[in-house]
Amino acid sequence: MAKGKSGGSYRSAISGRYVTAAHGKASPRTTVREAAGGGSTGTYRSAISGRFVTTAHGKRSPNTTIKDS
Repeated sequence: MAKGKSGGSYRSAISGRYVTAAHGKASPRTTVREAAGGGSTGTYRSAISGRFVTTAHGKRSPNTTIKDS
């Protein structure tokens, strides 16, 4: 498992847990790469496109979106 957010890491959109870089690269549709010190916004982001999406879309698509907390 990847530890912390130093240098950027990958997080699973399904479980919300940090995953290894190898897993993140192998599963681009269900993982999000997070930059170091990205900060929190309280909004949802698509794991597929990386774009911010509406709260309604984020709640409807829990396996392909991540809530920035």
